[in-house]
Amino acid sequence: MFILADDLGYGDVGCYGQKWIRTPNIDQLAKEGMRFTQYYAGSSVCAPSRAVLMTGQHTGHTYIRGNYDYETEGNLPIPDSTITLPEVLKKAGYRTAMIGKWGLGGPGSTGGPNRQGFDYSLGYLDQRKAHDYYIPYLWENEKKYPLEKNRDGNRNTYSHDVFAEAALTFIRETKNHPFFLYLPFTIPHGKLEVPTDAPYSLEKWSQPQKNYAAMITRLDGDIGRIVALLNELGIDQNTLIVFTSDNGPVKAVADQFDSNGPFRGYKLDLYEGGIREPMIVRWPGRIKAGSENHEIAAAWDVLPTFCELAGATTPKAIDGISFLPTLLGKPQPKSHSNLYWEFFEINYNWNKPDNKFPRIYLDKQAARMGDWKAVRADLLTKPDAPLELYNLKDDVGETKNVAAAHPDVVLQMTELLRTSRREGDFFKANPNQLLK
Repeated sequence: MFILADDLGYGDVGCYGQKWIRTPNIDQLAKEGMRFTQYYAGSSVCAPSRAVLMTGQHTGHTYIRGNYDYETEGNLPIPDSTITLPEVLKKAGYRTAMIGKWGLGGPGSTGGPNRQGFDYSLGYLDQRKAHDYYIPYLWENEKKYPLEKNRDGNRNTYSHDVFAEAALTFIRETKNHPFFLYLPFTIPHGKLEVPTDAPYSLEKWSQPQKNYAAMITRLDGDIGRIVALLNELGIDQNTLIVFTSDNGPVKAVADQFDSNGPFRGYKLDLYEGGIREPMIVRWPGRIKAGSENHEIAAAWDVLPTFCELAGATTPKAIDGISFLPTLLGKPQPKSHSNLYWEFFEINYNWNKPDNKFPRIYLDKQAARMGDWKAVRADLLTKPDAPLELYNLKDDVGETKNVAAAHPDVVLQMTELLRTSRREGDFFKANPNQLLK
């Protein structure tokens, strides 16, 4: 089971230092499992982060490298030829389900969840629609699923609650069969709205801040319900749970709750605050309770890890490395020599007469090599801007650019940024034609 929060920061849960927001069930996962301290999301925004997770490829190689609107409902779809995690697990005999926010292809597209290996899907196919928690319909197996109580502008059914109930139903119905349940929940992504701001109603915070905290505590409560059901059904010992987030928090709430912990940056940034995330893995009797892993891991490692768990054949064209040995307390035979990220920005004013920028463009790059971290930003307007270099061992907050003192490392990192990417098929095509 893979539970993915949306825009949840490294410091937003108690076991990672949160002081104000209550997350007892997530904290309990950490007490009963392994807490990662150097886990990285695939990207600093929704769609590419999910694409990395599903394909095991980092954003220098994935087809989707930014949030691209596509047609009237849907986002740029991953190609039919893409080998995804659910396809591999389904072939290995697992029943597969996606409940939550997909964002990798709209209804009828090649990227739809049911066309990418999921036996069952319920949720938002278009991440833009996921901004509305009281939407009049969702998509079930790529057919409209009406939320009757939200018709005609009514706001009575909170979509996250639908997902939580659907997850519990899937577990009950599939308890006697191997299953892979992917839960990309939509909270605490904005809009910051929730049926009740309890237990924070009396706090002297702004209403959005109360709502943000209540959304995280609501998510935490539903995780508690899921774990309780696994125990009730007698399958707790045989179920591995992963909890993490797709990218860092937004600035408006992060500054109030210290959501990005000791790190610089927020969602959209390739500084640590935009991509370093909490990750907890729990498997009673197999993963040592209360353990911590300080080794580097990334979202593109999930696919090979799950393949090894399931005894499935791992696809060849991936960037990930299985961290299953680490989970089981064994020596890790392979580890990353480096990590890479890139982010493409979308220009929503591309067709205006005074527009000077292309519709999509490479905006940011980052890489990590040992304790060295390199960042390049604003690449369209500053293509020749000097590379920023940080030593995370001494400066985890990326406050001191030490590039001038380490020209040899700058050369290495510059070459790493150059060689870690390729122009995918989408970028060889005409993006302005594809993104109508």
